[in-house]
Amino acid sequence: MNEIDVICEDARWEAEGLAALAERACGAVLARAGIDGAEIAVLGCDDRRIAELNAAFRAKRAATNVLSWPSEERGADTPGAAPRAPVDLELGDIAIAWETCAREAAAAGKPLADHAFHLIVHGALHLLGYDHIDEKDAALMEGLEVEILGKAGFADPYGGAGA
Repeated sequence: MNEIDVICEDARWEAEGLAALAERACGAVLARAGIDGAEIAVLGCDDRRIAELNAAFRAKRAATNVLSWPSEERGADTPGAAPRAPVDLELGDIAIAWETCAREAAAAGKPLADHAFHLIVHGALHLLGYDHIDEKDAALMEGLEVEILGKAGFADPYGGAGA
């Protein structure tokens, strides 16, 4: 059984049901990957906190929607190839920012919970070694996001056919 630990530094995430969203989103990613017994920590924070984290870990002094910190390097050696399977089932941490997520969801005309679900899926895929820097890696990662979101009843966030 997977363990998804959620900390809500911003109470708005509690009201939005972040714990259930994270459990469902991470569970969908881990099920797709065939992983059981994993641990992921999710932090629901505000833009100020995620900007601090972004500056500290990525040298970018701005808020972002989601950040992730894998516990080990799992990236593929070849662009477009699947990442290495995790050795450590403590997969890592995800942080998600309230204001940025709310703003993006409103701009896309979708419920915040739907957008947050997608971003947590995105973050969990990063924990498994997927990335989107290279075009081939991006195609692989986005394809997985679309598949996982579709199985969960969500439309393609990249503009393809809806679920």
